[in-house]
Amino acid sequence: MAEAIAKRLNDSATARWTVLFIVAFTMMMGYFINDVMSPLETLLEKPVSEGGLGWSSTDYGFFSGSGSFINVFLLMLFFSGLILDRMGVRFTGILSCSLMVAGVLIKIYAVTAPLGGDTVTLPFFNLHLPLSAALAAMGFSVFGVGYEMCGITVSKVMVRWFTGHELGLAMGLQVAMARLGTASALSLSAPVAMRYSLSTPLLIGLLFLSLGFACYLVYCVMDRKLEKETLKVQSSSLKTHDDDSFRLSDIGGILRNPGFWIVTLLCMVFYSAVSPFLKFATKLMIAKYGVDADVAGFFTSIAPFGTLLLTPIFGSIYDRWGKGVSIIIIGTTMLTCVYIGFSLPIHASAFAIAMMILLSIAYSLVPSALWPGVPKMIPLKCLGTAYSMIFYIQNLGRSIVPMCVGRANTADPSYATSMHIFAGLGFMAIAIAFLMLYIDKKKGYGLQLPNIKDC
Repeated sequence: MAEAIAKRLNDSATARWTVLFIVAFTMMMGYFINDVMSPLETLLEKPVSEGGLGWSSTDYGFFSGSGSFINVFLLMLFFSGLILDRMGVRFTGILSCSLMVAGVLIKIYAVTAPLGGDTVTLPFFNLHLPLSAALAAMGFSVFGVGYEMCGITVSKVMVRWFTGHELGLAMGLQVAMARLGTASALSLSAPVAMRYSLSTPLLIGLLFLSLGFACYLVYCVMDRKLEKETLKVQSSSLKTHDDDSFRLSDIGGILRNPGFWIVTLLCMVFYSAVSPFLKFATKLMIAKYGVDADVAGFFTSIAPFGTLLLTPIFGSIYDRWGKGVSIIIIGTTMLTCVYIGFSLPIHASAFAIAMMILLSIAYSLVPSALWPGVPKMIPLKCLGTAYSMIFYIQNLGRSIVPMCVGRANTADPSYATSMHIFAGLGFMAIAIAFLMLYIDKKKGYGLQLPNIKDC
């Protein structure tokens, strides 16, 4: 009976699409904040007397990777999944939004407080940072806990409402809205900061994030109504649901699943090759391709803006015709070609635009098939924990790669070395995608099959 209620609610197109846009809007605001300081690298590196903070490329690289520090080194992302599966999407979503707001407030303080020339020594990283960079990194770390927690929560909400329906399209639209947040940050942040101050984009982001928090509270009301209806049916049913409850022992089943590991590795190398690149791309456009600082962010935003249309299209293709792993192989191959192109001694801005368009296609292909494939391998009851473990290992790459790229750009301002790093990650992603195809055939996960059941 409880399953019948859930199915009837899932079959309501109005209900599930309302849920999608509510929680996706919350995630979109988080993505805006996550990338709002990416176009500001050149401004942050200006002397304090010129309105900057006096950071170096290494300082900025450390800050860019700091969003993953607490998640990785204190295992918070792993615990986020346990919290989600044990406490539910309402509690976890509210907690994640609260942490994101707290992190943004710390970052705002870091870029506005008169901290002077004070520095902080971090022996573990062998770094001497300006106090403003250290505080901004701390705020980004706190924000990162809420950001990743929100990501796994929204993913579980999508699976709950769209399994057996348009899961690929739904996740594609959710990704597209998230990319809209990224693209907006990349295109608007630098012009706003130049006209007003470094803190203005962050203050705007704080306002947007508060709106996203309010939207998630609306979803919580819907979720509470659904829970009450489900509990009412369960109380009158003789059927027990112990098998549907998450247990800590389920973690062992996840770790023994080869599909989990192949998705995790692919996720780590793919996002390590994309997300850190976007954080450095604005300065790349200025330094190598001679793009004016006022519009360099718009060049960078081509990739996330392109995903707004393409990711839902590719997700819908996967829903109806399948071939998920084939889509991933095409996407990882295109990604690698992009970084090989950026490493070439070509300095025309038109070439940079062409590479960013190609990147937008690759950036749409892989997520459109990767995320809808996870529920085919992992039971819903432990999906939050599985997502958290995937994101945890992904964050290892996303914390290490920016620091390596920051050092590489300091040693090689031509960006050739850093592009070789990204291209190497692309080749690894291609190899893992082919391994995924082999494991899918061996285990029968159905990654090449359509998501809609009646297709």
